[in-house]
Amino acid sequence: MKPIFIVCSWFLLASFDLAASPAGGGELWYDEPAPDWNSALPIGNGSLGAMIFGNPEREQLQFNEQTLWTGHETAMGAYQPFGDLWIEVPSAKGYRSLRRSLNLAEALHRVEYEAGGVKFSREMLSSRPDGVIAIRLAADQAKSISARVRMTSAHKAVVDAEDDTISFAGRFSNGLLHEARARVVSTGGQVRASGGGIEITGADEVLILLSAATSFKNSPAAGWRGENPGAKLDRVFKALVGKSFERIRQEHVADHRRLYDRFSIDLGGGRDELPTDERLAAYHKTHDPGLDALFFQYGRYLLIGSSRPGGLPANLQGIWNKDHKPAWYSGYTTNINVEMNYWLAEPTGLTECHLPLLDWIENLATVRKKNTQPAIAAKRGWIIYSTNNPMGGNSTWGIHRPGSAWLSQHFWTHYQYTGNREFLAKRAYPILKELCDYWEDYLVEGPDGRLISPTGWSPEHGPVRKNGKVILLEGNRDPQPGASYDQQIVWDLFTNSIEASRELGIDEDFRSRIMALRDKLAGPRIGRWGQLQEWLEDVDDPKNRHRHVSHLFAVHPGRQITPLGTPELAKAARVSLDARGDGGTGWSKAWKINFWARLGDGDRAHKLLQGLLLPVGGSNRGGGVYRNLFDAHPPFQIDGNFGATAGMTEMLLQSHLREEDGSYVIHLLPALPSAWKSGSVKGLRARGGLRVDLAWRDGKITAAAIESAKGGTFQLCIGKEKKSVTLAAGEKHLIP
Repeated sequence: MKPIFIVCSWFLLASFDLAASPAGGGELWYDEPAPDWNSALPIGNGSLGAMIFGNPEREQLQFNEQTLWTGHETAMGAYQPFGDLWIEVPSAKGYRSLRRSLNLAEALHRVEYEAGGVKFSREMLSSRPDGVIAIRLAADQAKSISARVRMTSAHKAVVDAEDDTISFAGRFSNGLLHEARARVVSTGGQVRASGGGIEITGADEVLILLSAATSFKNSPAAGWRGENPGAKLDRVFKALVGKSFERIRQEHVADHRRLYDRFSIDLGGGRDELPTDERLAAYHKTHDPGLDALFFQYGRYLLIGSSRPGGLPANLQGIWNKDHKPAWYSGYTTNINVEMNYWLAEPTGLTECHLPLLDWIENLATVRKKNTQPAIAAKRGWIIYSTNNPMGGNSTWGIHRPGSAWLSQHFWTHYQYTGNREFLAKRAYPILKELCDYWEDYLVEGPDGRLISPTGWSPEHGPVRKNGKVILLEGNRDPQPGASYDQQIVWDLFTNSIEASRELGIDEDFRSRIMALRDKLAGPRIGRWGQLQEWLEDVDDPKNRHRHVSHLFAVHPGRQITPLGTPELAKAARVSLDARGDGGTGWSKAWKINFWARLGDGDRAHKLLQGLLLPVGGSNRGGGVYRNLFDAHPPFQIDGNFGATAGMTEMLLQSHLREEDGSYVIHLLPALPSAWKSGSVKGLRARGGLRVDLAWRDGKITAAAIESAKGGTFQLCIGKEKKSVTLAAGEKHLIP
């Protein structure tokens, strides 16, 4: 290997010293309490979360625990709210100088205000190390804190208060036990139970500890049931005896920052001096790339807060839900939504947060393979419904035949970024192979002899015939042989499986057979008005503005269509995107950001991001964001937050393409928008086990460092220039 000569400059060193700011835009803040749930701010430790309203007189923490579900393996059910913790402070009436904030780098919520000549503060966090929501009430004068703490159950369980503890417990009809407990610890003053709550009088400082648990166990072999929640909470609170808030906070921040600080971003200055709601309202009138960076990091913050190893994957609302009948069950919808939730995980350094999705997919496969429903029974492999719960139960809205193949892409992606061959051999490859078996059985020859799916689908959208004419209907689920969506996902499955087999050096006969099937698949077609066809027949309506653009899967998250490799098909994809327009719900706009980034159009991708960062309310009833920057479908769906962050990573770095020799193409700044004239990022990940830091000025790269975790060769692409780079494990390639 040739030695690498390192050229250092002051700018190279300075451009990667980003630790001084909270990892590239780090705070949401407001100068008034949240008037509604979509203005409250979220905290979460992966499983236990709360929405905080920040009202000095009557604080509300609406809390959730990710396993509180109705339903079971054969019934969908819905994700449920757990309850509310209330802190009532009559003396705060007439407060002033309110500031409520959420620090993303520390995962810490603060409320500060003045009342009666005293400065008060509240700090709130959801700790993963301690499994508890911790709240500290403090004041700058002794004996100033008097309050009443109480809880309410979202399911009308009886609330009991005794000594320093409030609790309630209940049982769902599916047998799931659940329990919540809050303990009040006072420094100075008096604490007593009264009327189902805790009265605090004349305290110097107060610590409130809240936790919740269920009897759910994330295992189909265990029948989804495990330990009594009371026993879990006993351990949590026993471990917290005598533990100070300072220590809880210190361990919490260290745990959170271990993930959050892996990546930082600076896109230029912003309007940090404005409350976030005012900043959002001014975004389209003033240049504020800092808000883009804040929104980027908010997506990472939300994934860390709603998806940690050993737990469930982030659902349609992450872990934050207030409704007994949430939209779409707050479940796992596989025709775009749950997949979109995880596009950001690997490239932004959150590989551990990806694991709950992989565990859930394996559990779902276990349930589906033992299912005897004729509609989805399979001789080999398994298929799924569109909407699912944690236990493999489903909504009967519709069968999503290629859904399991799409989900399997996440196993291959995880391997591509980590290079974990044991994972590939024992977990990823078996799933890929069994799904290839399914499609080998299911595909049929079409009219021209090419292989097609006989009951194809394009999610929530499709052509039907009436009086001999083809029309388009919202929500149509009629089967359409050879639909592009099915064909593209199957191509992706076959390609991933071929590459996995080659990586492991096994199953040469299987690999050859799948290669032959892939070569015979009916592929993407260009239609009569230059569009990428959604259907086998050329029936697309150029006036159609439907939010689903599923027939562009091959552009993203697939890799079958690329501007360099298939320029005519990429051009047709642009025609289709132009025809569908830049409107749509939140997640739809987020997916379009990814599409335009893959097509190399950074300004168009940024225009979609700007469209997503429109405040919802007033005349805007479509996709945008709420005051707390939650994505609005509407209502709230977290996939738009996650999808937007993923789209911004695609604007900065792409690594989905491979050369014939298996080396990855690492494309730096492939779709940089003019709005991000100068900036830097630190900690981007690329396929092949690469870590990338880079800085640019006036749209041109000024410095970059690419480090290889395991060693190997990659193709470095900057603009139209491409060169081969070989690194040893731990070695860096530096620019300049």
